[in-house]
Amino acid sequence: MSREDDLPDIIDMVVEMGRTEEEPPASPSSPPLPAAASLTERLPVHLGDLAGRARDYVEAASSANTRRAYAADWKHFSGWARRQGLEVFPPDPQVVGLYITACASGKVTGNKKPNSVSTIERRLSSLTWNYAQRGQPLDRKDRHIATVMAGIRNKHAAPPRQKEAILSEDLIAMLETLDRGSLRGLRDRAMLLIGFASGLRRSEIISLDCGRDQTEDGRGWVEFFPEKGLLVTLRGKTGWREVEVGLGSSDATCPVVALETWLKLARIVHGPLFRRVTGQGKAVGADRLNDQEIARLVKRTALAAGVRGDLAEGERRKLFAGHSLRAGLASSAEVDERYVQKQLGHASAEMTRKYQRRRDRFRVNLTKASGL
Repeated sequence: MSREDDLPDIIDMVVEMGRTEEEPPASPSSPPLPAAASLTERLPVHLGDLAGRARDYVEAASSANTRRAYAADWKHFSGWARRQGLEVFPPDPQVVGLYITACASGKVTGNKKPNSVSTIERRLSSLTWNYAQRGQPLDRKDRHIATVMAGIRNKHAAPPRQKEAILSEDLIAMLETLDRGSLRGLRDRAMLLIGFASGLRRSEIISLDCGRDQTEDGRGWVEFFPEKGLLVTLRGKTGWREVEVGLGSSDATCPVVALETWLKLARIVHGPLFRRVTGQGKAVGADRLNDQEIARLVKRTALAAGVRGDLAEGERRKLFAGHSLRAGLASSAEVDERYVQKQLGHASAEMTRKYQRRRDRFRVNLTKASGL
């Protein structure tokens, strides 16, 4: 039996009950998000600047990636509702319950591929956010949503698939695949080493500037300390924090030396640390790199270096991403766990352990400790 047959065809039943021969499927009316421009028109002139600033703060409340994901999920939901002849306003828990059922059973798009539980939970969060922004809150605790979501978790939830950790020996092999004589190679070398040694997320790596308050979209900056290393001050997911990156045992693998070399030869003294290399690799642009470039770099160099060469190439491509560097540091550093936890910015040691692929899971033997 296919996963599509696992859930009842309640969607088709309800949709057919709600349709009439005379009325074509109605397109969902979607009240627009509050616009700062329309608000400005109603305010006195001297408050216009405040309205614009308020819009900037609204945008700053979430990352650009989050806003893109929320917009895509809203479009996904609205498109499904339109095809079924259902209205999306006012928010109806029964309609949302049918939608997440459709996602779980592969009845949203033509390819009939069910969404994963994590994807469905993200879509549900997106709908809640979008409805709230339009002043029409959605009650996620309503039984039509909560009960269906609980059933989806019980039936379809699977263990999380972790990305492969890039260990220190893997990273050294990956560095050898880069061109030492090009600006692009120097930049990529610095990104890999800084990403590994700092334990930062890919979005955090890309968001760094040369100094404090240099760009509007920057989320942190670096300070060099001669003969010691560099200090990263960062506004991350859990607030402001500082991350120390010490000097390496040799210049060839030192993240601090790699970053200094890149900045010097690229002539970067202000603004984003990591930028596009243009003009056939001979010029450096002013724009900040997209965080996807980190994931592509890790994947490309890991494959070129033959990391996990025991697997087929198709399988290997799925193993590596930006998080591989973060997991690699947690798995390679032979130090007290609390230092790794601080470097990664985790609130709990349990979260840090999820990144440690090499840790001894049987160090504490409760079987023997209990007398057996």
